[in-house]
Amino acid sequence: MVTHMKTTIEISDDLLTRGRKVAEQEHTTLRNLVEEGLSIALAQRSRSPTGFKFRPVVFKGRGIRPEFQDQSWGEIRAAVYRGRGA
Repeated sequence: MVTHMKTTIEISDDLLTRGRKVAEQEHTTLRNLVEEGLSIALAQRSRSPTGFKFRPVVFKGRGIRPEFQDQSWGEIRAAVYRGRGA
């Protein structure tokens, strides 16, 4: 059994206007659009605790160059930008 609860939300005038226009074009209600949007937002957040899914980036190669092996990130960055005006 599905129950409904009345609530009041504040949204920007622009968002409300656009929502009403889409609801009219799609022959639905603003309530349905809000419920759909909330459902999508909740589903996305439930996939990952932070809402962000880390995808590692891997490059083909032989690892770090020997001259940078024992360097700090600051030293590596300085070498990358050396002579480039930064």
